[in-house]
Amino acid sequence: MKCMSDSILLSTLQEYHRLDIPTQIDYKKFYLYSIITHSTAIEGSTVTEIENQLLFDEGITAPGRTLQEQMMNLDLKAAYEEGIRMAQQHTPYSVDMLCYLSSIVLKNTGSTYNTPLGTFSAAKGELRKLNVTAGFGGRSYLAFQKVLQALQDFCLWLNNARAITPKDSILAWYRLSFEAHYRLVTIHPWADGNGRMSRLVMNMLQFEQNLVPVKVLKEQKAAYIEALNKTRDNEDINIFCDTMLQLHNSNLQTEIAEFKASMLQDTILPASAYVTQNNTRVTQNVTQSSFNVPSIENTPLTSRQRQILQMMQTDTSVSASTMAAQLGITVRTVRRDIEALRHYYNILWLGSSKQGHWQILPQHIEQ
Repeated sequence: MKCMSDSILLSTLQEYHRLDIPTQIDYKKFYLYSIITHSTAIEGSTVTEIENQLLFDEGITAPGRTLQEQMMNLDLKAAYEEGIRMAQQHTPYSVDMLCYLSSIVLKNTGSTYNTPLGTFSAAKGELRKLNVTAGFGGRSYLAFQKVLQALQDFCLWLNNARAITPKDSILAWYRLSFEAHYRLVTIHPWADGNGRMSRLVMNMLQFEQNLVPVKVLKEQKAAYIEALNKTRDNEDINIFCDTMLQLHNSNLQTEIAEFKASMLQDTILPASAYVTQNNTRVTQNVTQSSFNVPSIENTPLTSRQRQILQMMQTDTSVSASTMAAQLGITVRTVRRDIEALRHYYNILWLGSSKQGHWQILPQHIEQ
């Protein structure tokens, strides 16, 4: 069933790709980090995107965050990397495959449960041997005795649906991924990690068809949970699918607006020469005509490189780590961008590592 959300999302996706947003440097990596951060945040993690970038890329743990929540993020990253690999290989879904992914999601945070029917480990991806409810006063999920059969039926349905869904139908694949999410979380096969697993499977189906993957922001948790509950109450999958399309469209439009805003920041501050006298920084004003200053139109800088250049010109003592934190990227990426800027500007760090400053001049000086 199609609705207004379908045509709106298609229009948004066309603009998204027209602007070449996915072709930005490290776009896929940082988009994935955002998916992971928000997925764990929905489950209670307080680790931010910037903190996860430092954790994933540099192995730097965030102060004030528990080991449990940082391991939750590391485990989900590993699960996504394996899930994406499977999706790109069009791996058929099976109970063993889902339990394997669940074991990665909960590798370092899953508990062991002792029940009258025996012991099982969430960290090993084992199916639950107890009944669970959706919070205090919530409805009970499927009885644990029926979970295995329900999961087998789910895999059979999903593999058949993947086979018959037109490869060129973007909306059909999005809706299939949302329905798979809903069906899996409704079965609730494991004692923990069901939400993360359901969102992972949803994203895997999107990665399989090279779609822009959907992320549910932590700020959208209430709308997301409400859509799941209303879908269950009304037995109407379109409620959840339509809500997810709307959330995805909203998130993409926000990215488009931010991208356009960054592209409008075309003004690079006038170049100034900096010299040091008796450890005191002195600014020498230099007229614009003294230099062949590369214009924005003739200088193929990315929006992020423009931001870095402006930050160094505005605060000549700003450090690479400070710029990385403000831009939400790694120090390594900042340094890589500075190297790219050196094709157009003479960029030097003068002084000590702690008390120095940037000197930025255009490459060509007229005599």
